[in-house]
Amino acid sequence: MARESTIKVEGRIVEVIADKLYRVELSNGHRLVAHVSGRRRLAFKGLALGDCVTVRLSPYDLSRGSIAAGEDELR
Repeated sequence: MARESTIKVEGRIVEVIADKLYRVELSNGHRLVAHVSGRRRLAFKGLALGDCVTVRLSPYDLSRGSIAAGEDELR
């Protein structure tokens, strides 16, 4: 799948499920499971409850996504 077909949305972490796996709530109330993606995994310091993140979603599966940017990267 090409990156042009991904959907980028803003959300907030509401639950830490496992190491580098989070439940994110979007502004419209939709909740999904997201993992830490790509190069962010290499320099991963951790995310906490309530952090704002940017999530990339596939148009085919809106229940899973990957965290592209976190609160510390948006500063």
